[in-house]
Amino acid sequence: MKNLLFLFSIIAVTLSSCIKDDIIEDFVEPALRITTTPDTLVVGSQFQFEFAYFNNIGQQENISPIWMSSDQTTLTIDQNGLSTSINKGSVTITVSYNTSEVNVSESFVVNIGEVFVEAPDGKSGTIITTSSYVLEGDFEITEENGKLIITVAENYKASTALPGLFVYLTNNSSTTSGAFEIGAVQTFEGAHTYEIDGVGVNEYSHLLYFCKPFNVKVGDGAIN
Repeated sequence: MKNLLFLFSIIAVTLSSCIKDDIIEDFVEPALRITTTPDTLVVGSQFQFEFAYFNNIGQQENISPIWMSSDQTTLTIDQNGLSTSINKGSVTITVSYNTSEVNVSESFVVNIGEVFVEAPDGKSGTIITTSSYVLEGDFEITEENGKLIITVAENYKASTALPGLFVYLTNNSSTTSGAFEIGAVQTFEGAHTYEIDGVGVNEYSHLLYFCKPFNVKVGDGAIN
């Protein structure tokens, strides 16, 4: 019996040291993202814009948004996101979704010219601990040859005492529910890289670290 009580005490101490707060909120602000963002479209061409909507627990949900162009003499866009480039210039594309409970939108500027130019696909962030353990470092995210590349910088450090540390991509940094599991953390100091198939650079908002055996968050990094 004493050995069993001792084991429970060890588990409790480990679990409590993983987190700063005992209450984890699942709620996040709903988000609407344009997932195809070219730099320049060609005059006279059509382009299909895509979007993703994430509800108040960070789960992707099907909706029917409203698409708008700031200058229809330069570019028009229908309610399926299909655009037609008419004249050279720059135009702001906006997608929005408004209900009695949700009011979200996103906009970006696209150029109309003679040559198609893809948008810069790089994003970045900083990992910040939410526990008593060391977990820190910068990272960059790019897309190359159909793969998502997460490059964690040389200044990265994670305590080797973190039990069952796993890393995820998520749209709700409070939970692994609905998250994409990258895998168990193998590197605890210095630069390293993750390569992921079938994931786009605009699909997730956070890099997330969890003690998987205890289902406890230990850190995250917003993707900007």
